[in-house]
Amino acid sequence: MEDTQPAVRARGLTKCFGDVVALDEVGLELVPGRIHGLAGPNGAGKTTLLGLLLGLAVADGGELEVLGRPVGRALAAPDGVAGFVDGPGLYPSLTARKNLAALAALRGQDTGARRIDEVLAEVGLTDVADDRVRGFSLGMRQRLGLAAALLTEPRLLVLDEPSNGLDPAGKQHVHGALRRLADNGVTVVLSSHRMDDLEALCSEVTILATGRVRFSGPLGTLAVETRALDHRLLTSDLRTARLVAAGAAGVTVLDGDVAWRGTEVLVVRATAPAVEQLVAALVREGVGVREVAPVVSPLEAAYLALTEEQRTEEQQEYGR
Repeated sequence: MEDTQPAVRARGLTKCFGDVVALDEVGLELVPGRIHGLAGPNGAGKTTLLGLLLGLAVADGGELEVLGRPVGRALAAPDGVAGFVDGPGLYPSLTARKNLAALAALRGQDTGARRIDEVLAEVGLTDVADDRVRGFSLGMRQRLGLAAALLTEPRLLVLDEPSNGLDPAGKQHVHGALRRLADNGVTVVLSSHRMDDLEALCSEVTILATGRVRFSGPLGTLAVETRALDHRLLTSDLRTARLVAAGAAGVTVLDGDVAWRGTEVLVVRATAPAVEQLVAALVREGVGVREVAPVVSPLEAAYLALTEEQRTEEQQEYGR
């Protein structure tokens, strides 16, 4: 039976550091068993919010429930929660395997060698399990930090920029591990500046700007049908494609063709329905359409638009 109780519920959450408002009346509700992304510019409040979830800080106001329990005013990680912010804390002089054993002992866990080997395999570090961490790359340290969090078998996993420094193989291991966790009912919250990672992993996203929630909900709802985006079209006949696009309703042909994968492509600004009509018109004219894709992803476009709206509102407010 699916758990209908939110994994995280925040109401009117505020946090200040002196005169700086890090979180301003933040409301949030996270469904169990999903990967939820946090996006926003530097200083938006992402790390502060993750710190509250991990018990590394306490809110100044509002209510916060994690895994069905109210979070109090003590600095302590709620039961069932694991993760890291600002990078994992590791012992450089110890091997990967001994790091995990030491961290488990500090938590009072009775973790056997078999479980340690399992989590190292989950993140793709089996081959370097007996190497000292001081020689690890940033990406390898991130993966070891994830392994340390997995040792606790959390119900809520909180990660700050988990893809930092990952090569393609490392990213494949981490993404695979996070998807398996979500499939098994674990709620994952991760922040990232990489829109492609959030789009690849997350079913839901929250966009923060200057401590305020600008959007929170399913990723699919960001692809607003009425918002015009820039699209690139790779066609069999660029000249004819430009002429057809110039006469299409709701389509703006952007100046200058762009090289994409060594081939010139047409770039237009239009809503999704207008692009669909343009493609149909091109086909009627005998122009082959080999590829249609947004120049900037819907998530990145929404991120830029929402954060720009926030800046405009603040400028107007300060100008009064």
